Amino acid sequence: MKEWAMRVRRLGWAGVEVEVGGVRLVIDYVRDLSPLFTGWGDGAGLVAPGGEVSVALLTHLHRDHADAGALAEVLAVGAPVLRPGVGFGDEVDNVTTVPVERELVRCGLAASVVGEWSSWEVGPFRVTAVPAVDGLGDPQVSWVVQGDGRRVFHGGDTMFHGYWWLIARRFGPFDAVFLPANGAVVDAPHLRPPSPLTAAMDPRQAAVAAEILDARYAVPMHYEAEQPDKVSGYVEVGDPAAEFRAHAGGRARVLAVGEWLELGG
Repeated sequence: MKEWAMRVRRLGWAGVEVEVGGVRLVIDYVRDLSPLFTGWGDGAGLVAPGGEVSVALLTHLHRDHADAGALAEVLAVGAPVLRPGVGFGDEVDNVTTVPVERELVRCGLAASVVGEWSSWEVGPFRVTAVPAVDGLGDPQVSWVVQGDGRRVFHGGDTMFHGYWWLIARRFGPFDAVFLPANGAVVDAPHLRPPSPLTAAMDPRQAAVAAEILDARYAVPMHYEAEQPDKVSGYVEVGDPAAEFRAHAGGRARVLAVGEWLELGG
């Protein structure tokens, strides 16, 4: 691998570390999934970035994607945290995002709100927030990360939507796309009546998105093969990785937690 080649590592659940020339960026990095998984210990089944992080990207402010305490431990002093805007409505409407909003303030992170299609230059990276659709109606973006002539896409836990073609036209083809694939159905107390439809892409939808984005490698995420029980009202497909392989074919690349994907070749 050449010195400045981009590489990407799966940190667990939806967390990803991107590195170019020793400069690190993280997306949706968390160390504590206990708000979603009952009995999950801090850091269990997850890995930390390999060193100090220069910028953090958040797709949305659900606690399994935004862990302010974990970010405070790995970010360089004053490093930017780029995030979507606040939710609409009152605290009942925003019950799933209010705790993270408070944590970001309490941890003193340098968080900045980004709009769709806006770009930032940070070290060797150019990052762009692109449209996404959240299954619970909260603000969400996906991220395009460019560096060393490579392009990576991170889809948080978006639903399938009609922006894929716009993203592909503006940024494709992609060297790697990281896509949610667990097809979660969510029965949340503040959303009534509940929906039986998935609130994040299932393996087939993720494979279709990867094809539209013209991905060299398509990596499923937002699932774990071994994990404690989830909170009630959260149900996902049984084996997201195997189903994704079946639908995505040769572009599928299933990464273990902590495994790197080298994009320099």
